[in-house]
Amino acid sequence: MELLGHHQDQRVGVFVDTQNLYHSARDYYERNVNFESLLRFAVGGRRLVRATAYVVEKEGDTSAWPFIYKLSTIGYRVRRMYLTVKELGEGGKPIYEGNWDMGIAADMVRLMPYLDVVVLGSGDGDFVEILEVLMERGIRVEVIAFRETTAQKLIDAVDRFVHLPDIPNPFMEPKNPER
Repeated sequence: MELLGHHQDQRVGVFVDTQNLYHSARDYYERNVNFESLLRFAVGGRRLVRATAYVVEKEGDTSAWPFIYKLSTIGYRVRRMYLTVKELGEGGKPIYEGNWDMGIAADMVRLMPYLDVVVLGSGDGDFVEILEVLMERGIRVEVIAFRETTAQKLIDAVDRFVHLPDIPNPFMEPKNPER
């Protein structure tokens, strides 16, 4: 049985803002997102054209490398960006910025001629405008994110919103489960 709006001939592009989902999972569930389950659910038996995961990392910090490697082995093309110092806060403490929004939007536009469905893994309301452009051109838009941190205007704008904890196996198993 096919889900409403799903058919196996649809060409799908998956765009995942890992920072957005990571912080929501950590802050609300004290867990880590299972990006493999997210990808499997997002594709849902349709034809995957490209899955891209967007990562922000601190220059010189190698702690994200195992995560980046894992994303690449489960089928994501990984795009990386270094944090930059946006400004100096109180006491001269640096305030960092790393934002993939324009890069994600640009990748969606680049792939638009090859996609029937765009799946966004982010709750950021800044994506509403580009998603509306995609829908005006006949592309189905689905969002998988956390209801708690997803902008209502994003939920209202898209064809389908899925609360990430509702997908099968949404979280990674804890590394040291308490027994």
